Amino acid sequence: MHLYQNPASSNARRVVMTALILGAELELITIDLKSPADREKLVAVNANSKIPVLVDDGLVLNESCAIMQYLCEGTHGQALWPQDRRLRADVNRWMFWCAQHFAPALGTLSWENFIKPLIGLGGPDPAEVSRGQAELARFAAVLDAHLAGRQWVAQTDAGPGLTLADLTIAATLMHAGRAQASLQPYENVRAWYAGIQQLDAWRRTEFVLPGQPR
Repeated sequence: MHLYQNPASSNARRVVMTALILGAELELITIDLKSPADREKLVAVNANSKIPVLVDDGLVLNESCAIMQYLCEGTHGQALWPQDRRLRADVNRWMFWCAQHFAPALGTLSWENFIKPLIGLGGPDPAEVSRGQAELARFAAVLDAHLAGRQWVAQTDAGPGLTLADLTIAATLMHAGRAQASLQPYENVRAWYAGIQQLDAWRRTEFVLPGQPR
């Protein structure tokens, strides 16, 4: 299997972490999103021109959550995506919640406070920063309340444990420091995130940008 990815992408990171935990072998094809030639390679497999993209024996699959689920489906005995219908639905719910609510809030702050200055598009737009902060506060509070008394976001078939829900949400936070997205008010989120950061898969996919804080 081949995965078109970039180590700075939170969407790609959640897929790579999933593969590492499952022991699924992926050949990583790193795409430089500033390179016209690499962009052409990417568009050839994904008309959306976005990463990640998985290519597996004729199957071309984009969207990180779909790829994560596909990898689990192909791994016998895996525990990241429950077999129980209700438990799996709960994991799916949190994956979709992240995609629809949490990730866009972080994305706004990441774009304004980190990416725009990095690529020379000027400083942050105060109105957009304010909007991103409000959305982050709204949805981080939801996650914080849910994590009260919990180590993990959802349950495996064997009980509370690491699932795709944790990997999906945690990857979204990888640029929180650079995005100036403070988690200080959310004690439960911070405790959960600290646990995720101890995972071998997290450490092996750490992205370090010279001259920038983590």
